[in-house]
Amino acid sequence: MVAYPNPDGLDLHFAQLQGDRDLGDLWEAARAAGVKPGTIRVWVTRGKIEPVLDGEAGQYFHLPTVRQAAAGGAKHRPADPAANSRGPHAHAA
Repeated sequence: MVAYPNPDGLDLHFAQLQGDRDLGDLWEAARAAGVKPGTIRVWVTRGKIEPVLDGEAGQYFHLPTVRQAAAGGAKHRPADPAANSRGPHAHAA
């Protein structure tokens, strides 16, 4: 089950007929969400969002759904940003 499902296919079809430009490729989805394209791929693999179309031409996403997922944020945000670190890091001074 996807956390942020896409609207019904008929709704998307009629919106496209009316001229709405709500579908975008991976790069447009990343721009709409304000993240990198790799983050969009992670969201897909973790079940946060799903592409509307997935084929030889690539993946296409419903941009309002992607924006909603970006606004939803992460499941867990540590109080200390350093707590999100994945191990010891040596920082140059």
